[in-house]
Amino acid sequence: MTMVGEQLQAIFKNAQAKADKDGFTSLPEGTTATLYAAHGGVGLTVSRVEAVKSEGGLLTARTAKRETYMLEIGDLFAVALEGNGTGGPVRRAGFG
Repeated sequence: MTMVGEQLQAIFKNAQAKADKDGFTSLPEGTTATLYAAHGGVGLTVSRVEAVKSEGGLLTARTAKRETYMLEIGDLFAVALEGNGTGGPVRRAGFG
């Protein structure tokens, strides 16, 4: 199952992301996302995403290292949110 733009918007809205002046939707400080995509049987994981911009069927993702990835939204199948939005450390179950 692939993701559509409305689903992606709902995920980022739930994470309290806000639009910035460049047209990107930025996650709160201390929160990042990992995008999971696949096309033709080949997977791609984009980690530490801080902001995204959707135009047409294209998603532009900007990472914490200021790398830019462009993906077709239909190739996305999952998004993981990391962090708590407060800049504090993340506590994962069973790992400290």
